[in-house]
Amino acid sequence: MKNVPLQKGIFLVASPALRDPNFRQTVVLLCEHGPDGALGVVVNRPTEIRITEVLPHIPVLEGQQHVVYAGGPVQRNHLLILYHLPQGPEDTHHVFDGVYLGGNLKALEEILKAPSPTARFRAFMGYSGWAPGQLENELKTGSWITLPASSAAMFEQDQTRLWGDVIRSLGDSYAIYADMPFDPTLN
Repeated sequence: MKNVPLQKGIFLVASPALRDPNFRQTVVLLCEHGPDGALGVVVNRPTEIRITEVLPHIPVLEGQQHVVYAGGPVQRNHLLILYHLPQGPEDTHHVFDGVYLGGNLKALEEILKAPSPTARFRAFMGYSGWAPGQLENELKTGSWITLPASSAAMFEQDQTRLWGDVIRSLGDSYAIYADMPFDPTLN
């Protein structure tokens, strides 16, 4: 299995050997990568916190069951939203194929007021960040597997099974790890 090059719009899949509690059994969407470092969000760690608890001042959210995801260990009190839309909302950053990252709450309200079959969103508290060269070094040590990102995997698949499903898809040498129990004390 050959890793895809580091660039925004890919998945960083934690290798089974990665023991860092912030990233064990995670799938990270890499949203930015360049000479200044890298930024991403962990897409498979839903919390029990509802978005209404984080944004109680937005009436359209009342009664919504959407949960907030733990996006990573950096600025855990900072809300970021991933949107899957045909066109990017203002003040967002294009990641790949109709997926945008930002904090545009007007776009969130529009999605909830006039839902469309293709419009989706996920809210994240915190993000994952790497200093220049840090992620490249982690790749050299085998901490990550890089794969093309998929909006279907992020927005339609059961996120609690995402890491295992991806690991299983990598073939027999990885399949044994797919059902490895998650240790919640590491989160």
